[in-house]
Amino acid sequence: MNIIETNRLILRWVEVSDAAYILKLLNEPGWIQFIGDKGIRTLDDARSYITSGPRTMYKKIGFGLFLTELKEDHTPIGLCGLIKREGLEDVDIGFAFSEDYHGQGYALEAAQGTMKFAKELGLKKVVAITSHNNHSSSKLLEKIGMKFEGFISLPGDSEELKYYKLHF
Repeated sequence: MNIIETNRLILRWVEVSDAAYILKLLNEPGWIQFIGDKGIRTLDDARSYITSGPRTMYKKIGFGLFLTELKEDHTPIGLCGLIKREGLEDVDIGFAFSEDYHGQGYALEAAQGTMKFAKELGLKKVVAITSHNNHSSSKLLEKIGMKFEGFISLPGDSEELKYYKLHF
């Protein structure tokens, strides 16, 4: 199901049939460095991740991480969407893009579309978290209007994360 459309992108529900792409994305060095190793090593692992992660969140709250693909040929290039994460009071924006598609403005376009979608849902604010050394994500969050608020740690995790917020 298509959720968001921008000039160059379609953001849609992640399907179990996207497992090969999810396996690739979750094992890219940038994902592992900045988001963490999710232990996804096989297509079955990727299918389980899709079912227990994005698909479960769609059922519970109607949104989640969406597969981001090029409008022209439906090539998957990343994930972007809204997440209701344990340990955060508010919905947060999350994104990750395949390294082959960095530096082309796709992440910004997807994030802007996602924030427009958040407004349409009636959300009053959206937050974001990122690791200290993920400078490109921090820049992107600032480009979409988010303001750095300080640092936060999620329950059960000792890593201190940068915390951003945007009120609509």
